[in-house]
Amino acid sequence: MRIRPVTAMIGVLCVIGLTGCSSSNGSPGDGVKLQGAGASFPAPLYTKWFKSFSGSRPNVLVDYQSVGSGSGVKSVIDRTVDFGASDAAMSPEEMARVQGGVQLIPMTAGSIGIAYNLPDVKELKLSRKAYSGIFLGKIKKWNDPEIVQSNPGVKLPDTAVNVVVRADSSGTSFVFSKHLSAISPEFEKTIGTNKMPNWPVGTKSKGNEGVTAAIMTTPGSVGYIEYGYARSQNVPLAALENKAGKYISANTVSGQAALASAELPENLIVWNADPAAPDAYPIVTYTWQIFYKKYDAKKLAAIKDLIAYQLNDGQKDAEALGYIPLPPNVVAKGMAATSGIVSQ
Repeated sequence: MRIRPVTAMIGVLCVIGLTGCSSSNGSPGDGVKLQGAGASFPAPLYTKWFKSFSGSRPNVLVDYQSVGSGSGVKSVIDRTVDFGASDAAMSPEEMARVQGGVQLIPMTAGSIGIAYNLPDVKELKLSRKAYSGIFLGKIKKWNDPEIVQSNPGVKLPDTAVNVVVRADSSGTSFVFSKHLSAISPEFEKTIGTNKMPNWPVGTKSKGNEGVTAAIMTTPGSVGYIEYGYARSQNVPLAALENKAGKYISANTVSGQAALASAELPENLIVWNADPAAPDAYPIVTYTWQIFYKKYDAKKLAAIKDLIAYQLNDGQKDAEALGYIPLPPNVVAKGMAATSGIVSQ
């Protein structure tokens, strides 16, 4: 199986057309560089967006580094970037550390899948008890009775379950561990929700890219990755038992069902760790870009143009790359939030 590289860092040239911006006099003149860093979860989509954005905007350099949500948040706090990106949003304590404040805007959404490498198993179902047990280190063989009972007629091998987890501070880990905490009291008590959970089992790899590659090259392995990474590399994902007791596969429709079951509040941050909708995939999250509330005039024009592009024209690229296009009401709330991003 050939691994195609997933871009972790891009530098693309973009101009300011100011489409969708309220100001018409924010031209960058000699050029503007926007430095971003953070989540690997949406990196393939961000790469596509920034390349497309560059087509008619040759005077703006957008450089995004896929370094993980934790590093993205830290970079915002340290003011070493112009914008960050995180699947774990920011806590109130983290926001309070940014002088002048921040504005978080959801840019896309996606599902976190449980990927596996079992060459002779084309389809796999995992009950809530099974997949929480795997990441608790309690289920050690693929033919464990808890897995077998959900897969009648499937010949599961008597081989070790090789768990792969994230090595870095990760929004994907945050969302995944938040879900496991919601469905397993034991997980909540012993591990809990964290960007870097203290996993009791597992080989560690950096980024969604690294975990995907590790699963692809290790028979018997299992790990959690963003759906788009699995789809682009043809890595199979298990159908997971949701709160309603149905086994649901990750896709756009099941992801939209999960998003629809939680209203986005005024601060644009919402968690639905275990959606109740009967057709909802159980592990779905928004992912946010993080902006300062004040920029100099040149960067303000560039930032607002970039936000408008992603929330509007950019949404058409989401589904093809395995992400969930934002509902129109979420796009409207995101655009309205840009009014709070102003000039210094």
